[in-house]
Amino acid sequence: MGRWSGILKVPLFPGSRSHYKVATSLCISTSSQKPVVPSMNAIFFNGDRVRGTGNPVIEKLSDLEAIAEIIVSKLGEDCNVWVIEASKFNGPFAVYKDFVPSVNKWGEPNSYDPTGDPACTSTVSLLSSCLKEVNNTLSSRNEESCGGEAPGSCLSHLRTLLFGFSKGGTVINQLVTELAFSDVKSNTLSSQHETNIIPTSKESLLNSITEIHYVDVGLNSSGAYITDQDVIERVSKRISERALGIRFVLHGTPRQWRDSMRVWVGKEKDTMVNLLDVESRKSGGKLSFCERFYFGDKMANMQMHFEVIEKMDVS
Repeated sequence: MGRWSGILKVPLFPGSRSHYKVATSLCISTSSQKPVVPSMNAIFFNGDRVRGTGNPVIEKLSDLEAIAEIIVSKLGEDCNVWVIEASKFNGPFAVYKDFVPSVNKWGEPNSYDPTGDPACTSTVSLLSSCLKEVNNTLSSRNEESCGGEAPGSCLSHLRTLLFGFSKGGTVINQLVTELAFSDVKSNTLSSQHETNIIPTSKESLLNSITEIHYVDVGLNSSGAYITDQDVIERVSKRISERALGIRFVLHGTPRQWRDSMRVWVGKEKDTMVNLLDVESRKSGGKLSFCERFYFGDKMANMQMHFEVIEKMDVS
């Protein structure tokens, strides 16, 4: 098994004016040079732009391809990684309008509304556009349902891991909300979900999510974390109806969790942790969570905010 890695710039939908920059690192067959079924897809939503700092750590960890390499090193060579940058920026501020329609011009959410499943629909469409572009680049089409070199077995479910870094956490919150209010049952899983390289429908995406990582998320407004009890309760109920469980991991640094100018970020995190704790006790092990704090002995700074990408423990 080999890998194909590169930067893509693809439309969200065919003919769409919105184009996304995506760093991609995929499992491919060494013989056919075609993408093969991975053990998991890791989808990483990046945050605001920080440029001109002169800090080599920040510069490195602002690079989408570097982030993709880090995620592969943490999860293993049998995973596919997609690192997504917002299609719009207002100055340095990422604006994920296609995924979270309620965001203002600074990319800050007014609410998380599941109506129309915009984040699910956009994620599935964007991955499809990316895979099509990769296949074009490799001058072949993915016509094999499951190749001999595919690390993920046709008999097991393809898993999806979500990562939201900084502002990218808004997309994660929107996806969690859509999961909470979805009515997709586990028995709607089809063979295509098990053998396709990526989720090809919102149903298969929602049913494949097994881990959700909040990576030092924070906003200049409320909405960095899910604080709605109804949403977490609904997620717990939704997970109880399917075979796969789900794990929430909240990674943080003093840059976000101890910011005296934005005390609501830490309070929102604590609220979400408490809600997850209550539901995890009732879930019979189907829903789990943990919070991991990094650089706790240091003063808050911008470098640690980016460095947590490299330091985060995903085990």
